[in-house]
Amino acid sequence: MNLEHTLKEYWGYDHFRPLQKEIISSVLDGKDTLCLLPTGGGKSVCYQLPALVSEGMCLVISPLIALMQDQVARLHELELPAACIHSGMNYKEVKATLDNCMHSAYKLLYISPERLQTSLFQDYLPEFNISLVAVDEAHCISQWGHDFRPDYLKIAEVRYMFPDVPLLALTATATADTQQDIIKQLQLKDVAIFKQSFARDNIFYEVRYTEQKNEETAQSIHNSCSIIYSRSRRQTETIAKQLAHAGMNITAYHAGMAKEKRTEAQELWMSDTAQVMAATTAFGMGIDKPDVRMVLHYDVPEHPEAYYQEAGRAGRDGLPSYALALYNTTDIKRLLESIELHYPPEAYLRQVYQAVAEYLQIPIGGEPDKYYDFDLYDFCKKFSLQASHATHALKLLEQEGLWTISESVYHPATIQFLTDRHTLDDLGRIHPNLAYVAVGLLRMYSTIFHYPTAIRETAICRQLRMKLDELLGILRQLHLMGILAYNRPGEGPQMFFHHYRVDSRHLIIDLNRIRTLKKRHEARTMAMIAFIENKSECRQRMLLHYFGEEEGKDCGHCDVCRDKKKVTTNTKDIQARLLETIRQKGAMSIKDLVTPYPHNEREDVLTVLRSMIDKGIVSLVDGHLAIS
Repeated sequence: MNLEHTLKEYWGYDHFRPLQKEIISSVLDGKDTLCLLPTGGGKSVCYQLPALVSEGMCLVISPLIALMQDQVARLHELELPAACIHSGMNYKEVKATLDNCMHSAYKLLYISPERLQTSLFQDYLPEFNISLVAVDEAHCISQWGHDFRPDYLKIAEVRYMFPDVPLLALTATATADTQQDIIKQLQLKDVAIFKQSFARDNIFYEVRYTEQKNEETAQSIHNSCSIIYSRSRRQTETIAKQLAHAGMNITAYHAGMAKEKRTEAQELWMSDTAQVMAATTAFGMGIDKPDVRMVLHYDVPEHPEAYYQEAGRAGRDGLPSYALALYNTTDIKRLLESIELHYPPEAYLRQVYQAVAEYLQIPIGGEPDKYYDFDLYDFCKKFSLQASHATHALKLLEQEGLWTISESVYHPATIQFLTDRHTLDDLGRIHPNLAYVAVGLLRMYSTIFHYPTAIRETAICRQLRMKLDELLGILRQLHLMGILAYNRPGEGPQMFFHHYRVDSRHLIIDLNRIRTLKKRHEARTMAMIAFIENKSECRQRMLLHYFGEEEGKDCGHCDVCRDKKKVTTNTKDIQARLLETIRQKGAMSIKDLVTPYPHNEREDVLTVLRSMIDKGIVSLVDGHLAIS
């Protein structure tokens, strides 16, 4: 079998990337295989090509709907038959897809681990001709990993039904402990492990302290293909508007936008119509754009795995690219606070459990396996809980197997007005019932003109004294008229209660597991802080060491290595000039101090300035420099 010929015919590549052919050969030999390739290493080809050349269908288990849809769309472009099943599909669509699988209509079927457990899918599964099971983002199966998802633990049940079918586990970020947990939880036998170096020699890592992130972002990003990552949807919108106002060719992407808006933004960026993408961290998974020249982290990620994966979306074509992270004291404080936020004390977990039972009106001994509507905002308001703290407690208890919570609980519907107030005045004369709702929304949500704003339909109904069906109909009509963008999750927020309800005092919680998870989260957090605050060790070596890979030499081009290589002959001269300027003009911002220097000298000036701050020669207070 000529694998290179198949690769060229369908994917257009002349050669495999490192380890791809070895992984594919292992799978075709029927071996269980663990594949660790860095972001951009070409993991998808490792199961798509074996699926194409084998008899039967490859079952791909993947965690994100957007990732599945992107993969299927790309396979259709390659004229390869593929489909996916996700929560956005209705019963009829799911059943039609499964019927097609029965008749061997697809070479690949993508499905989430949650959908894998549904009774409908379980009824069909024994009849499928499965050639390979591929588990993408396999680190999600490890409770020691950074993105543990309990439903991944049930994937191994497929093995009982297809004991002779090889299983391929793929991930870009897994420490040594996580790798062993993947092997254990997926019950991989005589597993072949292929691990490519995590070194990305074409990426220049840089971390920069700043109290002026907006200005620093504007100065650092140019009209070349770039991604700006921030933690919140609101910040993403703000960055995009500010840089667009400054003349930047930029678009924005986050889950709070309507699907068509997200698709439009992605297409603008993929086609280079918009060269800069401001996005939340989920953007980029599975998107094969090789020419990203810069990834800028506006906010510091929570752990090195996330940082490495996101930074690794730069330079997939192997050409020089940059990963710049901005940070300040607020970022460090947030990271430290995340430890207690993610893992609240036992008493709080029991308090939240009791509150859930009372909110859903489930008596002690109440039967399991029932769905309940669950409004997170309303729940927190009724029991005086902070949403951020309650969310993490709910997720921890979900990992204990007590319940399953739909994603729409954490991601409510959003609305943004797309028109001006004059249009709303006209609307009042033509469609008074629509205008009544529009005006009501404006009174309830002050930010609704500026960016997608989370809303609660039930609260709007109470305020406007309307029935829910009536409100939803009007919101959809306003959306179709282009007056507002209304983005509503596919299903209402729900909780599926798995167990017989008990008194919260007698609830069995695996506290040892939670304590261990907390320690590991703390270790990852401190590793991220150490990476950010580091000024002496090569950044690439730090990342490689974190992932258990020892590197004998420095990369030579990260900011730390670059500072070490600086020729010091003119350092004293630059330092003297900087001190003289501050003496003459008094306290100054970094920007005002550096701007007068020629552009090609500014990097040297900033290096000397950072050294002066580190040594205490000058101090930075409220964004201004002064002689210590």
